[in-house]
Amino acid sequence: METITIQVKPEIAQAYQRVNPEKKARIETLLELLLQQELDNRSLAEVMDEIGYQAQARGLTPEILAEILADES
Repeated sequence: METITIQVKPEIAQAYQRVNPEKKARIETLLELLLQQELDNRSLAEVMDEIGYQAQARGLTPEILAEILADES
């Protein structure tokens, strides 16, 4: 693995810093899968399907995702 830096709004950075390690790992997985689309030249729909499958395999249910997104609001 390699570390990257991305520009986000200050409130997003602060929210990310506050979440627990489990949520951080899930967020990082989602970002990694989205960026993988660029390497694979797959459609967004294909990537979103893969994100869903991998997220579920790692225990990220729609309910947990909704909770993560609600925590960020």
